[in-house]
Amino acid sequence: MIDYLIANMWQVWAVLTVVCLILELSAGDFFIMCFAIGALFAALVSPVSNVFVQLGVFIAFSAMSIFFVRPFALRYLHKDERPRPSNADALMGREGRVSETIVAGGFGRVAIDGDDWKAVSGHPDEIPVGTPVRVIGRESIILTVEKV
Repeated sequence: MIDYLIANMWQVWAVLTVVCLILELSAGDFFIMCFAIGALFAALVSPVSNVFVQLGVFIAFSAMSIFFVRPFALRYLHKDERPRPSNADALMGREGRVSETIVAGGFGRVAIDGDDWKAVSGHPDEIPVGTPVRVIGRESIILTVEKV
């Protein structure tokens, strides 16, 4: 089996190309596509070179793709998308309810969509339990809120 694969490395590279392209469909960040390009060029040189040359071609073309093809693809294929905030940045402007009193100059807790966050008041006054609040800032995992 190993002898067959070594004699027909173009098939291995072709399968790797297809697998990388399938994985790229699920990722969408054009990073795995660079390895598919490297595998494609390795498949093209495999009938006339040994395994070490093929690996060198794979590494070289994958690296060149990361530096030249990926930025081009990101710039032109994602140009109309606005950046999506993630994690705690997505909480900015969201509204929730105070689940533990936010004391003046201290901390409390705020429930937003079922998650409980440590919070401070954006104003020097105390915010009692049950008060609707809006997130106006964030410092690490501590939210700054104001009354709605």
